[in-house]
Amino acid sequence: MLERYLDECGQALGETFSPSTRDTLLALTRSRLIDKPHGDLSRWMAALQALPPGPAFHQLGADTLTLGESGEHPLEGVKAALEGLIPWRKGPFNFFGVQVETEWRSDWKWQRVAPHLSPLDGRRVLDVGCGSGYHCWRMAAEGASQVVGIDPTILFLVQYLAVKRYAPEVPVWFLPLRMEELPAEQQNFDTVFSMGVLYHRRSPLDHILELKGALFPGGELVLETLVVEGDERTVLMPEDRYAVMRNVFFLPSVAMLTRWLERCGFTDVRCVDEAVTTVEEQHATPWMRFQSLPDFLDPDDPTRTREGYPAPRRAVLLARKP
Repeated sequence: MLERYLDECGQALGETFSPSTRDTLLALTRSRLIDKPHGDLSRWMAALQALPPGPAFHQLGADTLTLGESGEHPLEGVKAALEGLIPWRKGPFNFFGVQVETEWRSDWKWQRVAPHLSPLDGRRVLDVGCGSGYHCWRMAAEGASQVVGIDPTILFLVQYLAVKRYAPEVPVWFLPLRMEELPAEQQNFDTVFSMGVLYHRRSPLDHILELKGALFPGGELVLETLVVEGDERTVLMPEDRYAVMRNVFFLPSVAMLTRWLERCGFTDVRCVDEAVTTVEEQHATPWMRFQSLPDFLDPDDPTRTREGYPAPRRAVLLARKP
């Protein structure tokens, strides 16, 4: 199954990348899926294969991505197969009547972002740090001609394949790669999304420049990240952990983030949304059974993290590459 996916992905990516770049990306992908696979990949693939065969009915333009008709297959078997792919972090999904309540209400983020985007119809889109691919499918439903999602987590790739099983003709493709593994300055995409990635990067300016290099001139960047309140001189670097996470490095104010984008050469920079993340938007569920946002906040003061920092606040900024 993975070999077939690689072949189909390679053919599709030939529309976006040069032959040499496509071959490099596919070689990296093959090394992680075939040559030196993750130790749990065979178990995850068995769970995927236990799902009902596709294609099937699919609705990808609604808040809950729906795959298959309810009652078409026994719920117990579908649920057991999907439980083999726990934890589900980005969603929600419904497979043949089985509702997958993910850790994140990713549809809420999409509702905040989508009204401000340049129309995606006919555009080539890159989604950096795409997780399970939830937002990629929403982008395709908006008419994108091709969506490429990248994320190094192999489980997320298998969750993506669970959707692709039922919507094989939809032009969404997933590569288990990091942004820095894409060749620099390729200028392959009309719109580039980076949502929930920047604060994990030790060098945020390098990440912004990588995103810029992936855009055609005139292309649009959609950057969503953790921020703090303050002026153009404000940026928080946690002493150790932030909201229990070790890999959080820089949380700028919106004004500072605007300056970063402008110094990296972007124009028409604007913040279109800023809000504190609520425990209704991010929490543990039967489909993601580990700790989540309620466990990361000070139990006596939910406006602060356990470390005493301001509780997670996220902003969405749009910018244009000249």
